[in-house]
Amino acid sequence: MISSADLTKPHTWFPFARAMKRKIIYHCGPTNSGKTYNALQKFMEAKKGIYCSPLRLLAMEVFDKVNALGVYCSLYTGQEKKHVPFSNHIACTVEMVSTEELYDVAVIDEIQMMADSCRGYAWTRALLGLKADEIHLCGDPSVLDIVKKICSETGDELYEQHYERFKPLVVEAKTLLGDLKNVRSGDCIVAFSRREIFEVKMAIEKHSNHRCCVIYGALPPETRRQQANLFNDQDSEYDVLVASDAVGMGLNLNIRRVVFNSLSKYNGDKIVPVPPSQVKQIAGRAGRRGSRYPDGLTTTLQLEDLDYLIDCLKQPFENVNKVGLFPFFEQVELFAGQLPDISFAHLLEKFGENCRLDGSYFLCRHDHIKKVANMLEKVQGLSLEDRFNFCFAPVNFRDPKAMYHLHRFAAQYSIKVPVSIAMGMPKGSARNDAELQDLETKHQVLSVYLWLSQHFKKEIFPYKKKAEEMAIDIADLLGQSLIKACWKPESRQGGNPRPQQEEDGHERHKGDGYRRPNSLVKIYEK
Repeated sequence: MISSADLTKPHTWFPFARAMKRKIIYHCGPTNSGKTYNALQKFMEAKKGIYCSPLRLLAMEVFDKVNALGVYCSLYTGQEKKHVPFSNHIACTVEMVSTEELYDVAVIDEIQMMADSCRGYAWTRALLGLKADEIHLCGDPSVLDIVKKICSETGDELYEQHYERFKPLVVEAKTLLGDLKNVRSGDCIVAFSRREIFEVKMAIEKHSNHRCCVIYGALPPETRRQQANLFNDQDSEYDVLVASDAVGMGLNLNIRRVVFNSLSKYNGDKIVPVPPSQVKQIAGRAGRRGSRYPDGLTTTLQLEDLDYLIDCLKQPFENVNKVGLFPFFEQVELFAGQLPDISFAHLLEKFGENCRLDGSYFLCRHDHIKKVANMLEKVQGLSLEDRFNFCFAPVNFRDPKAMYHLHRFAAQYSIKVPVSIAMGMPKGSARNDAELQDLETKHQVLSVYLWLSQHFKKEIFPYKKKAEEMAIDIADLLGQSLIKACWKPESRQGGNPRPQQEEDGHERHKGDGYRRPNSLVKIYEK
């Protein structure tokens, strides 16, 4: 059992990449420093290149940008494949990268995500397995040391290029003093729960002349992009953005000032301070070279949060000493041979207990995979590989409606009949928060259907075109709904209920309470 769950020396899993003498260039720096721009220039100059993105949204953005500049580029994400004739370039989500193809140049964006507890394995796989002469890594300095260690094991040459922000990020010592009437055009108010986002939007629109766009994680990429375009448009009346931490990466936004509504969030278990690395990533989105707000400002709504913001921005990036791994299906299959007749969820649990890892790696969390595996346990007729693939579908396991549809898709698949969408289209935009949540769920179900249609035989999921059309229409309805949203948000059904403590005003970091003598405090990101 232990030998079949051996995840040591993962660099040896990719013999063809090891046979190459790869050149790794680490573009290391904070947000708004030009690191990704420089890496993309190399990508576009290459005869054959691939760009690996942390988000569908960012892959779509690069796909559009590169094609507009005359470089033929295709798009591969978990939900869609857009093949552009004669293209030698691909923009893809990092999970979709091929380690079989040979490339001249590869770009892996947000390389620090290797340390992510759930998705880190995808970045690790890309770094270890890509067959490219030149690999450009873009990210902050947190994983630089571990990348050096990995390159010494793989035999690749590592070159470092360090960047500073084009203009320093400046902290405004005069906060909003707890009053949202003090927002100004170009502000992005960051809140860490869906409920707070809508409460902030309503308060701003009620007590000022500003109109708000909204961006948060449950929205489809198309809706987020539409909201971003509306906010960026100088001729639009929507001059304030209210967003979750989803604003931290993936969108080009003309933000003048990032204002933190609070600096604590619910982590699924309790209220905790927002980690400094995340504060830096979000605050750094203020100011963008070439936009009408090239100088970036940041501050807080409450005076007592200001000191924590300043402390976060002063802190150096914390060195990461372990990055994520997850076994391939073949490794799970080999392990399953040692344990016949146990459930797939139990099999994954046993694998986690018995797997061996080098000191540089950890096994990525797979709670969501186990939850889906448990739900599908009573579906007969699924092979081990089918179960493995279904468990990676991008479903929100806290949403019972979404889980119901995934179960139905698996049940139909298991009896070898064409899998139907079987979901009605909404009649119009949302009139209340429950209807808005229903639109979000419907879009997510369609996203799961599209993902499954890419990972299983096409004839089993024959309604891909219909699902794409419905998804576009629902993303459109979500955009319309957000523009006119003026209702009190409800707790998401089936989601993790946030404790009363957060709803009524949770504990925040207490500042020293004094007003700083200078109106501005400059923070240079090191």
